[in-house]
Amino acid sequence: MTVLPIRLVGDPVLRQAAKPVETFDAELRQLVKDLQETLADRNGAGLAAPQLGVGLRVFAIHPKLSDGELDHLINPVVTFPDEEEQDGPEGCLSIPGVYLDTKRRANVVATGFNVHGDPVQIVGAGLLARCVQHETDHLDGVLFIDRQDPERQQRLMETLRAAAWFDDQEVVIKTSPH
Repeated sequence: MTVLPIRLVGDPVLRQAAKPVETFDAELRQLVKDLQETLADRNGAGLAAPQLGVGLRVFAIHPKLSDGELDHLINPVVTFPDEEEQDGPEGCLSIPGVYLDTKRRANVVATGFNVHGDPVQIVGAGLLARCVQHETDHLDGVLFIDRQDPERQQRLMETLRAAAWFDDQEVVIKTSPH
């Protein structure tokens, strides 16, 4: 079992747009396995390759979110079938111990590829939709804190600076493209 360290907020790799996967090979299969095993070890809902320091457009999701049918997505393209929104608690393995209500679209359709290069699609609502959007944001260099209003962002920065794990790197707030 390969459980890798998760990069924390302030690490520059979390703010860079990940590159599309072009080669579906043993190295990619190992990356997906590392994502799945690290995610399972941390008991999270999702984990993107940049969180392991790898700048590729790959993420893993907890198998229960997709009824065990698909637990990863490569080169995702996200669309929304409607305008419905949800607002609820969200956290991130790269920002330990912080949970904030975050507005997201309620329904999502994500297309991409599995580890073998086969085209796949995830259609989801609720927590699955939230997770797909959150992980796709990671692939664009966006964190869920970027979706907060300025007042909440300021309070969050104060909380981060007080956290024992935070090493006082500059945290930049971005705007999500989704």
